[in-house]
Amino acid sequence: MQQLPSRGNGQRQRQLFAVALAAAWALLNVGSGAIAAQRLSRYTVVIQGAKFEPEVVSVARGDEVVWINKDPYPHTVTAPGEFDSHEIIAGASWRYVARKVGEFPYACTLHPNMKGTLKVERSAPPRGLH
Repeated sequence: MQQLPSRGNGQRQRQLFAVALAAAWALLNVGSGAIAAQRLSRYTVVIQGAKFEPEVVSVARGDEVVWINKDPYPHTVTAPGEFDSHEIIAGASWRYVARKVGEFPYACTLHPNMKGTLKVERSAPPRGLH
């Protein structure tokens, strides 16, 4: 003979569901808090006077770097095999999200004497070094 669930079992199931729901909510909020704690940053490199300023930029993986061309002629930001802006016309900019850890020397293919370095670290670099 099959026994019908008592009223207490239904209440227990609702309680278990409420606990599971609360646990899921807590996990989601902890996860989003961890993401918020690791805020991604934006760094700017100014191209002016046929130079990259700053010449060396240290960022964390996932950060964005923006090169702004303030010269009256085009430039590129090119690290062979890694990234290439192609021509950035006067007054324009180019954005790059640093996804690969490492040190990436780059240059302007139109003006090879213009050189810079992008250093991408696993986590945020110490303040004052970017």
